[in-house]
Amino acid sequence: MERATTTEDYDMTTEYDYGDSTPCQKTEVRAFGAQLLPPLYSLVFVIGLVGNILVVLLFMQYKRLKSMTSIYLLNLAISDLVFLSTLPFWIDYKLKDNWIFGDVMCKFLSGFYYIGLYSEIFFIILLTFDRYLAIVHAVFALRARTITFGIISSIVAWALAILASIPGWQFSKAQLEISHFTCSLHFPHGSLKGWKQFQALKLNILGLVLPLLVMIICYSGIIKILLRRPNEKKAKAVRLIFVIMIIFFLFWTPYTLAMLVSAFQDSLFTNECEQSKQLDLAIQVTETISFTHCCINPIIYVFVGERFRRYLHQLFHRIFAVRLAKWLPFLSTERLERASSMSPSTREDELSVGL
Repeated sequence: MERATTTEDYDMTTEYDYGDSTPCQKTEVRAFGAQLLPPLYSLVFVIGLVGNILVVLLFMQYKRLKSMTSIYLLNLAISDLVFLSTLPFWIDYKLKDNWIFGDVMCKFLSGFYYIGLYSEIFFIILLTFDRYLAIVHAVFALRARTITFGIISSIVAWALAILASIPGWQFSKAQLEISHFTCSLHFPHGSLKGWKQFQALKLNILGLVLPLLVMIICYSGIIKILLRRPNEKKAKAVRLIFVIMIIFFLFWTPYTLAMLVSAFQDSLFTNECEQSKQLDLAIQVTETISFTHCCINPIIYVFVGERFRRYLHQLFHRIFAVRLAKWLPFLSTERLERASSMSPSTREDELSVGL
C-alpha cells in the first residue's frame, strides 16, 4: 500500500508505517494480517467476553468487594472488557481493509483501546503493591488496605489511564487513502518522528519498565518474608497475583519492544523499506500475542484460584441446577444448598487471600 508523504499513517490495530518519501509496497504484510487476525481475534473476543463477564458476575453474586484485592481484580476484569469492546471493529477493519465507522468512532475506539491497555497495567501494579503491603507490612496494612483506599486508588488508576490515552485519541482519525479509508494515528508532519518515538517510549516505560521495577521491589520483599517465616496461606495469596503479572510480561513484552524498534528504525536500519516490512510482520505477530492476553486472566483464575473454581461451580449450580430442578423434580438440589450455605465469616476469611 502506498503511504502519504505528508502524514503518518500509524494503524491502530497494527501500528505500522514509516513516513518514507518513497512509497513502500506492503501488500503481502496486509494480506497476511487479513487472513490471520480476524479469525484469531474473533476467538479471543468470544473467550475473553465470556470469561471476564463471568468474573464480574462472581464478584457481584457473592458480594466479594470487601477488600482491596477484590476491588482491583474486578477493575482488572473491567479493563479487559473495555479492551475487548474494540475488537469487533478491528476485526471488521481487517476483513474489509476499509474503515467504515467514521472519524468519531475511530477516535472513540482508539481511546478505548489505550484506556483498556493502560488501566490493566495500573491495576496489575496495584495488585502487586497490595500483596506487598499485606505480607511485608502486615500491621500497617490493617489500617491502609481499606475499601475507601481501594476505591480512591482505582479512580486514580482510571484517570491516569485516560490521561496516558489522550495522544492516541487526539491524533487518531479516519482518512481516505487512494481507494479505502483507514483509522490511523496522524501526527503533525513537523513533529511526526518525535511523537512516534514518544508513543513508543511511553508504552515501554508504562507497560514494561514500571511494572518490572514494581515486581522486582515488591516480590523481593515478599520472598524474604516467606523464606524467613514460611506460611502456606500467604504463599497462595501471592501465587495468583504473581502468575497474573508474569503472564502479562510474557504476552506484552515482545510487542512493546517491537514498537520501540519501529519508532527508532531510522537509526537502526539501512534498507528501510525491506526491513520495515519484516518489522511490520513482527509487529503483527507480537500484537496478536498481546491481544490474546485479554482473555487469559479468567483462565488463570480457573487453574490457579481454587476459590474461583469453587465459586464458579456454585454460580453454575445456582443458575442452571435450580432451574433444571423445576422442570425435572426428581433431581436433588441438596448439593446446591450445601454449596451456597457457606457463612459470611468463612467467605470473608477466604477473601483475605484473594481468589
